[in-house]
Amino acid sequence: MAVTTTESRPAPGDLLRGWRTRRRRSQMDLALDVGVSTRHLSFVETGRARASRELLVDLCEHLEVPLRERNTLLLAAGFAPTYSESRLDARALDAVRGALEHLLTGHEPFPALVVDRCGDVVMANRAVSALLALLDPALLEPPVNVYRLSLHPDGLAPHVRNLPEWAGHLLHRLERLSDLTGDPRLVALRDELTGYVPPAPTGPAARAAHVMLPLHIAHPDGDLRLYSTITHFGAAWDVTLDELSLESFVPADDATRAVLERLVAE
Repeated sequence: MAVTTTESRPAPGDLLRGWRTRRRRSQMDLALDVGVSTRHLSFVETGRARASRELLVDLCEHLEVPLRERNTLLLAAGFAPTYSESRLDARALDAVRGALEHLLTGHEPFPALVVDRCGDVVMANRAVSALLALLDPALLEPPVNVYRLSLHPDGLAPHVRNLPEWAGHLLHRLERLSDLTGDPRLVALRDELTGYVPPAPTGPAARAAHVMLPLHIAHPDGDLRLYSTITHFGAAWDVTLDELSLESFVPADDATRAVLERLVAE
């Protein structure tokens, strides 16, 4: 006799309660924000009441749920997804892709790259290629994950002079992203990378030498000290755009600026 199984899906109330707990919001606090009774919100979370699409979207907005997870919640509640998910090379994103290319090119001779939520590189400028020229090309086969490339023993890690501090920074970033998004892939990536690096030093002495933590790379053309900035799209209504970030590096000293200018010129 054939045995059939059905895939269990999380109930929308369970997902909603999970996000409320993750954001450390009480039922009363959230209910006041969206204009419903605490009793009704409690019934929605326990499955005794069915929320409308409008209420679910409003709750997600107040809980700052990422667009991908909003679609998951809507599907669990029996509604069609609200937010599209486009490939970056889709015609609908031509303007966005052109803007990113403009930003990447305009940032040269300093490195800049566009990554998705999990840190996979989707675009990069020439300065990034110059920076990674010291690595085995086999490590640069796509998809290149910027976190793994930075901390793997066969990647940049042996060339990073302040590896414990930089690794601590990246692992903290992954932990924060996993908490904000609830994405299990980020938890798995952080667990993987934790085993690659020594613990970072703690206390004010570890931070006293810099106003910001630089990435300090031993490069054949000269040591590089770089500060990083991260930019996100505002008011994104597409899952792909919501998950993209632009990371730009700027020289922390004149020697680094000169090396980067020479590398890109060559």
